[in-house]
Amino acid sequence: MSVFQKILSGIPSAQPEGWDISTAVFLRAFNVGSQEGSPQSLFFKPDGLKMYVMGTAGVDVNEYDLSSAWDVSTASFVQNFSVSGQESSPRGLFFKTDGTKMYVIGVTGDDVNEYDLSSAWDVSTASFVQRKLISAQETSPQGVFFRPDGLKMYVIGDVGDDVNEYDLSSAWDVSTASFVQNFSVSSQETLPTNLFFKPDGLKMYVVGRTGVDVNEYDLSSAWDVSTASFVQNFSVSGKESNPTGLFFKPDGLKMFVSGTQSDSVNEYELSSV
Repeated sequence: MSVFQKILSGIPSAQPEGWDISTAVFLRAFNVGSQEGSPQSLFFKPDGLKMYVMGTAGVDVNEYDLSSAWDVSTASFVQNFSVSGQESSPRGLFFKTDGTKMYVIGVTGDDVNEYDLSSAWDVSTASFVQRKLISAQETSPQGVFFRPDGLKMYVIGDVGDDVNEYDLSSAWDVSTASFVQNFSVSSQETLPTNLFFKPDGLKMYVVGRTGVDVNEYDLSSAWDVSTASFVQNFSVSGKESNPTGLFFKPDGLKMFVSGTQSDSVNEYELSSV
């Protein structure tokens, strides 16, 4: 990983990293049922002191403060923001690295909705900007992810069972996204629900309902999904039978999986490599 990529991802160059899902050990869970009865996606602020959970019951993004970074048991609800004006069945959630933009993907509009936040990481200040229709590639989009510089976007869905890669000519502006290529995950998962990339773009992770697991891939060329190869999977069935959301701590030493069976965010610890 380059120095530039480490700065973007918030990983100090001397710190150990994880990313090997075979070493994952369950630590704890946090139930979000009081705010969301069908959580579909989750996201953390880079310092681990805020968590966001979006779902189809409330059709909103719920914001939580964590008194201890990356420890979901210390989460407390702050506020929510409705996305029903743009999407009635939201699935995927992503924030710009500085918290001034939010993106929501869903199966009703088959699009990526872009919001500006006038106060970083404060969902109550979100305002809709524009949308990018992606139905030509996927008619049931489940997850969305951006490269740390905002010049690439990835969408996963359960109709194509693939990861679709887009280039953005203007960083973080979804209206400038153009389709590049896709990568099928159907050999591992036929109902993918979300995806995540390692900050250097050399690993990709896909969670889904069919295998009830997290699938790990290596990319021989960073951020190029056509170079992805399957490595291994990790079952989450012991804690969640319908996994929907996936997130990793920037150093890969923690993994978080949300789901609609438990209505919880499950926290796992990964060993350093």
